[in-house]
Amino acid sequence: MELKGRDFLRTGDFSTEELGLILKKASQMKLAHKKREPVEQSLAGKSIAMLFQKPSTRTRLSFDVGINQLGGHPIYLNWGDLQLGRGETINDTGKIFGCYVDGIVARVYRHADLETLALSSPVPVINALSDEFHPCQALSDCFTIIEKKGALSGLKIAFVGDGSCNVSQSLAEAVLQLGGNMVIASPKRYCPKEEFLSELRRLAKEGAALQVTDDPVEAVKDADVIYTDVWVSMGTESEAEQRVRDLRPYQVNKDLLAISAPDSIVMHCLPAHRGGEITSDVIDGPRSVVWEQAENRLHVQKSIMSLVL
Repeated sequence: MELKGRDFLRTGDFSTEELGLILKKASQMKLAHKKREPVEQSLAGKSIAMLFQKPSTRTRLSFDVGINQLGGHPIYLNWGDLQLGRGETINDTGKIFGCYVDGIVARVYRHADLETLALSSPVPVINALSDEFHPCQALSDCFTIIEKKGALSGLKIAFVGDGSCNVSQSLAEAVLQLGGNMVIASPKRYCPKEEFLSELRRLAKEGAALQVTDDPVEAVKDADVIYTDVWVSMGTESEAEQRVRDLRPYQVNKDLLAISAPDSIVMHCLPAHRGGEITSDVIDGPRSVVWEQAENRLHVQKSIMSLVL
């Protein structure tokens, strides 16, 4: 399989086998990292633009460190500091980037802007988060689940909270493609659109099932993985009070955790609002794998960059 030169905007653009290739290479890279073995210099001599329209901690750090470890040169660019902030089109910017750099890692508000950037740029674009998808996070999460559980097939993964957020949508897409069963528990107004749910069912690996419910107890019952994310994402701050009221019954706490499988794990992509979508006793508890999730962003993203750049 040849992934070189491809954009990485969402996992749905790749086959199950191609996603498996990324995860296999990520596993090899993590093992080499743990053994302090030399890292392949697949980005040696390459410059990678890191275009960020949104603030970031884990995404910026993991990509910056990953590019350096692979021998490349990361160039951090704030969207507002470029001519983009003064009216230059995304289309023109993408063409210009192609004159100078070998790849683009972009974190944007609108997924449509990311698609425009990818269409105009002659070099690969990697989605570091948009309003619709967060594929690097989701694939890293699947990597973490496989590490902890051995495989995804047959597992029940429950996302509890805002089911239409970028993390939930990308997680559902990646889990289903890799053979896991996905349950999204969300108030009806926060459920993914039916058009997207239909797409998920089309992308799902044979035997993988998708369920959407407004009952968090139903979703979490006997679940192998419980996942949540912030209730108020960047760009939805004006709805904060309403969102907190609507999503309060979907908090991941010890009572909800007790309904899940005895060996279930808890995931959160961070940053977490403790006492909001998740309680401190759960995120800091023995079933939490959130810190492993954060570390695995580095290894999976290095794999993606190595293969497409």
